[in-house]
Amino acid sequence: MKKVIYLIVLLFQLTFVFGQKTNKIIIENADFQDINEFEMPGALLLTGNVRALHDGIVMTCNKAYYFKDENYIKAFGNVQMVQGDTLYLTGKYAEYNGNIKHAYATGNVSLRSPEMSLVTDTINFDRVSQEAYYKSNGTITNRDNTLKSKSGRYYVLQKKYQFLSEVVLTNPKYVIKSNHLDYYTNSGHSYLVGPSTITGKDNFIYTENGFYNTKKNTGHFLKKSYIKYKDRLIEGDSLYYDRVKEFASASRNVKITDSINKGVAKGHYGEFYKKQDSLFITKRASVRYLMEKDSMFIHAKRLVITGKSGDRTIRGYNNVRFFKTDLSGKCDSIHSNQKTALTKLINRPILWNFENQMTGDVMHLIGNNDSQKLDSLKVLNNAFIISKDTLGTGYNQVKGQNLYGKFRENKLYEVDIVKNAEVIYFLRNDDKELIGINKNVSSKINMELDQNNIETITFFNNVAGEIYPEKELPENARKLRGFVWRGDERILTKEDIFPAEENEMDAKMQAEKKANEAKDSKPMKIRKETLDYDKKKTK
Repeated sequence: MKKVIYLIVLLFQLTFVFGQKTNKIIIENADFQDINEFEMPGALLLTGNVRALHDGIVMTCNKAYYFKDENYIKAFGNVQMVQGDTLYLTGKYAEYNGNIKHAYATGNVSLRSPEMSLVTDTINFDRVSQEAYYKSNGTITNRDNTLKSKSGRYYVLQKKYQFLSEVVLTNPKYVIKSNHLDYYTNSGHSYLVGPSTITGKDNFIYTENGFYNTKKNTGHFLKKSYIKYKDRLIEGDSLYYDRVKEFASASRNVKITDSINKGVAKGHYGEFYKKQDSLFITKRASVRYLMEKDSMFIHAKRLVITGKSGDRTIRGYNNVRFFKTDLSGKCDSIHSNQKTALTKLINRPILWNFENQMTGDVMHLIGNNDSQKLDSLKVLNNAFIISKDTLGTGYNQVKGQNLYGKFRENKLYEVDIVKNAEVIYFLRNDDKELIGINKNVSSKINMELDQNNIETITFFNNVAGEIYPEKELPENARKLRGFVWRGDERILTKEDIFPAEENEMDAKMQAEKKANEAKDSKPMKIRKETLDYDKKKTK
């Protein structure tokens, strides 16, 4: 039984093989035909308006040698090969093998399709796989783009050129360079693999795995990608770019560097609008600006930075935290303008300057643009300053309606408390011994500080005040109404500006990145919009 089955299978295979018919090349026309065994043994010599046909391809030339037994033809002079309406090949010399449907052409070769034309010196065309390839420098042009490369391959059915060495795509608006570029002639879609650049008038793009739509001027870039403008550098694991709208967005490990203002914005999602000179960043968002020899770090759920250099504004919304070595704080929203050097801390602000804790309804920090240092402070409504007594367990406290402070070398050196001013202060002598506790109420208080210690304190329109021996002032009288010490909330490092839930999100995203590194290194999967491009046109 097994032998019978084997014979049936063998018979089927033989029938299939021998059933494949190889059509002969048909000589449709020639002004003159001759056989010259001396000049070309085994060939029919054809001259003048030669026209040959084979399975849908039409070949014309001035002269040809036709080898009937081999089903082979050599063509000379003004050679043309036409395959329906998909391909038009010309050259000075060509060969065509009808058995394997393979064409070879050389000498000022031109290969044209409805979308593009290729000019090179030598080309091979496999009609079975519908692939043409060259290794002798080629120039490809269409309405908008010119591509030059040392070698390339054209996939007729996919309408795709593939370049694997030194390809340059030139467009009036930009130049693409790569060692691996797949270009779809119908859609203008380009897929970049390996180190690749896109250089435009206003920016420079680098990627090692990217996509660029040359018709819509949009792109998507992965793996070590960045977009560089004159004064901005945009980095991220995944970048999107729209040249027409002058817009870029980035996802995962986003970093936007401002080279002029020495600022860096980070997060896991960001958008940049060049025309408006603005950017938006979220998902563990932060911005860092260099101030003199120090840096200010600001975090918010959402950060928006707008305006030209010199008049730039930072807005932060929800759970704002900031840190500088001599200053840190928290609030609900922040608004900071570069030109006015005014920073507004809005809704439940708290500020720490060295050992001083300051709170109030609204806070304004005013800087000095020349020195790049803090100049003054305003705390409006319910102003409250607290600092720990340097040696004891008590707290020095000052409160009032409004507070106005002045900075020297970023340290508070003078403070005015205006309206309904109250103070509790632990007095010590030169030997640091406690003299008493000053508890006072007046309309205004002026304090001068040195090394964060009160040097002098002046009361205006004193209403009531007394210095109590420590034993005569009970613990419950040593705190002003509204006292809340929040030292455990103090932001001591730049890492403290991020809440726990955002650190957890960041750790999760970094783990996902590590797990997907191999996947992200693979060439991009061909997009559905590329594969379905011609389908859209026929609908």
